[in-house]
Order: sequence, then C-alpha cells, then structure tokens
Amino acid sequence: MALAATVITVSDEIADGRDQNRAGPVAVELLAAHGATATLVVVPDDTTAIAAAVRAAIADGSRVVMTSGGTGIGPGDVTVDAVAPLMSYPLPGIVEEIRRRGAAHVASALVSREVAGIVLGEPSVFVLTAPGSRGGVRDAVDVIGPLLEHIVGQLDGAGHF
Repeated sequence: MALAATVITVSDEIADGRDQNRAGPVAVELLAAHGATATLVVVPDDTTAIAAAVRAAIADGSRVVMTSGGTGIGPGDVTVDAVAPLMSYPLPGIVEEIRRRGAAHVASALVSREVAGIVLGEPSVFVLTAPGSRGGVRDAVDVIGPLLEHIVGQLDGAGHF
C-alpha cells in the first residue's frame, strides 16, 4: 500500500489562474518515486486557507503533507506562519539539509524559512514547508524521500533502524 501524501501549492497567482503550477506536479512525481501517492491542492497565500488545507490533508489520511511556496521573507510569504503553529515539534535537521543543498546551487536558498515537523495525532503526520521553485522542491524531496518510510515507521512506533 502506498504512503498517502498531500502536496499543497501556496500561491495567489496559481490559485486564481494567472500562473501555472510548475513545482507542485514535480513534488507529486518525485514523491511517487519514493512510494508516496500524493494529492495536489492549490491555495492562495493566506494563513487561514493554508492551515485549513493542512488540516484537511491530515483529516483525509495523509501521513506526509508538503507545502510548496510562501517560505521566503517577502510580505506575502506566510506559509511558515500558518503551518508552524500546527506542529507538535520540529525536525530542524531536515530543513537545514534542504537549505544546504539549495545553497550549493543558489545562494538565495539561505533566505528561505522552511520548517519541518510532526503533528501528533491518530495517526501522527510529517509536515514540511518547501520552497515554491522546482529546484527547491527537488532539493526537499531529495532529502525527505529516502527518509519517508523511516519517519512514518517511527511515528507508528517502529524501532530505530
């Protein structure tokens, strides 16, 4: 059985049809290569809409929720502000590695505010806010993809391996 995931693209321009969703489909495709079947959702840059989409993904059974977009420092970059309060605890090593890999190609990756963490519940869920670029999504999935089975296994009580 595939691991259920949701990719949430956060963008006013994509939500209202002014731009094309380029990074979200890349995330879905890359997650599939790691055994996750992902649903793609688009929401505007709005903290209420973002938080509601994350909650809906969890309620629908996703064990992995990944947002794409809104992790920068601009006035409209509110994804982290919407998602971080939902997390029971952070996993800072995940985002440190994503930023490190991104900065090897683009220095501006260091200006991103991604967060990763766990939302405790029945079942608990891994959540990551990733950059909105295709390169940022690739870096993010390159880091989390090989860890997904381990992360969800740990959340379900598996031993360390």
